[in-house]
Amino acid sequence: MRFVNPAKPAPRRARTANNRAANGRGPRLAQLRRILILGAAGAAALVVFAAVAGAGYLWRSGLVADAMARAETAFIARSADFGLTLADVLVDGRKQTPASDVLAALDVQRGQPLLEFAPAAAKSRLESLGWVREAAVERRFPGSIVVHLTERRPLVLWQRDGKLALIDDTGTVITRDNLDRFADLPIVVGDDAPQFAPALIAMLATEPQLKSKVTAAVRVSGRRWNLRLNNAIDIRLPEEHPEFAWKRLAELDRNYGLLQRDIIAIDLRMSDRLFVQLPHDAVHRLRQPGADT
Repeated sequence: MRFVNPAKPAPRRARTANNRAANGRGPRLAQLRRILILGAAGAAALVVFAAVAGAGYLWRSGLVADAMARAETAFIARSADFGLTLADVLVDGRKQTPASDVLAALDVQRGQPLLEFAPAAAKSRLESLGWVREAAVERRFPGSIVVHLTERRPLVLWQRDGKLALIDDTGTVITRDNLDRFADLPIVVGDDAPQFAPALIAMLATEPQLKSKVTAAVRVSGRRWNLRLNNAIDIRLPEEHPEFAWKRLAELDRNYGLLQRDIIAIDLRMSDRLFVQLPHDAVHRLRQPGADT
């Protein structure tokens, strides 16, 4: 009879069998857990994909946009019930622009919901008007629209193809209508005259007394100006540095009364000399003995 010692290890064969049984259950449980986790993640991804795809379909179909538009329309209409309706239009800075043109550009009616008015669109329409250089438009709750206009400043009249247009200090056409009240402005002639007119007027302004005598300016070959004075004298300015020639002419007139003489043209295109054209009868008189003595 043999006694088994509890402290003695089990036989090698039994231990190996037990290990095989334990090792078999471990991989199967781990694999099952991985399957469950991947399955749950896949199901969640499928739900998210379905939600996104559904939202994309709704957006592409226009249903979402239509619903938002209907909600906005209902909200604007409801705002009128709380007193947010147009009662006043306040316009500042308007001098030349007809009031009817301003109202037409705003395109509003008294009593309409104030939220229905789009300031950005109204600003664009106002700035398309000939006299308006810049416009600022805002809604003021509960019931006002405030408009501030910056109008263009008339500079010259542009003659082209026998017709006149009013030009501002940026060379932009303001209007071609009702120009009688601007008859005192100088006239510029030439296809590119509006582009160069602001610089010309700035130069003329350096000699204000002489500037007041200028009635017209003709652009020659897109390079230089010929001026016509109110006493019918033509002034031919050079292409380069016309400001020096203009100052020279003013000094000659102040010192010698040049523009009071019986002449029809002064050529200033040469910086070191002056050419004066006399009328035909004046030339004839000068050829007579003792003439103009």
